[in-house]
Amino acid sequence: MRKGVSQNINSEYKIIAVDDDPGVIDTLSVFLKRSGYNLTGITNPIEAIDKIRKEHFDLLILDFIMTPIHGDAVVEEIRKFNKDLYILLLTGHKDLAPPLETIRRLDIQGYCEKSDKQDQLLLLIESGIKSIAQMNMIKQINVELKDTFQKLENAYMETIETLRYTVEAKDIYTRGHSDRVSAISVLIGQKLGLSEEDLRLLRIGGLFHDIGKIGVPDSILLKDSKLTDDEYSQIKNHPSIGAHILSNATIFHDIIPIVKYHHEKYDGTGYPSRLSGKEIPFLARIAAVADTFDAMTSVRPYRHALPLDIVKEEFKKYSGSQFDPEIAKIFLDILENDYDKILKIQEEFLA
Repeated sequence: MRKGVSQNINSEYKIIAVDDDPGVIDTLSVFLKRSGYNLTGITNPIEAIDKIRKEHFDLLILDFIMTPIHGDAVVEEIRKFNKDLYILLLTGHKDLAPPLETIRRLDIQGYCEKSDKQDQLLLLIESGIKSIAQMNMIKQINVELKDTFQKLENAYMETIETLRYTVEAKDIYTRGHSDRVSAISVLIGQKLGLSEEDLRLLRIGGLFHDIGKIGVPDSILLKDSKLTDDEYSQIKNHPSIGAHILSNATIFHDIIPIVKYHHEKYDGTGYPSRLSGKEIPFLARIAAVADTFDAMTSVRPYRHALPLDIVKEEFKKYSGSQFDPEIAKIFLDILENDYDKILKIQEEFLA
């Protein structure tokens, strides 16, 4: 069992594993039960669909290549009656994984290759359980407070504050980051002449954009040296985790595009969905500029804050590739002519 993971907490969540190889199911059963998880293993994917229809499970670990139907067909059926189940896909080899479009369409939260080493799978499961716990909490809040609109609005703001402070409390180097991203996003939106409603969404979305990091293991989030490929993959999951956490509360729906897509790049090389150009929601493109600026101008364990001249050159260099060129141009104008407003934001929300 990994350090810091409580077996008692793990046992509260029901996991179902589906693989037509009994040996894989046996291995998963031993490994996960040793880590305190409540696991049900099934070798017949058709039976698994029926069982998931009749019983509650929190997380599904699913093989891709199976008989009589593959994993994507299993998910296709499950999504017809269950939109909430958190799904992790296992593949014998990454070349056999379904295309990204299929993973995106079926809302599969993650996948990894089968291996004798179970560390990556355990990291994915831990992240999934954290995401499910937060999602359940938000569901409960939504149910308990839906009696009046005012109570719901108040709970909305309180939840934002509580959850984002939970994230920032984990890492001293990102304290104040969400506040600054929020304020800088609004500043860009004002320069673009956006509506009050769009400015409100930028403000709230900026405050909440990194909430998915609640599902990233602390050992990765706080690491002060270069991340491995597997660890970087975990970090790259945080936009999808954040969107999943917020997806069941209608009050969050309008800011989900900011949360999920603020790490997409204009040339299509970003994550989690590799969207490009105008495919990326406009407000997410604004938040991406603000998020990158604050990252570059903040002290990190592995580097000092970058000077303004270098920051400007970076935005010029990556305009049209990483950043929407229209937004980059507007932001460079702010840096040239309204930098005092940026400084005021940085002073107000010191790390």
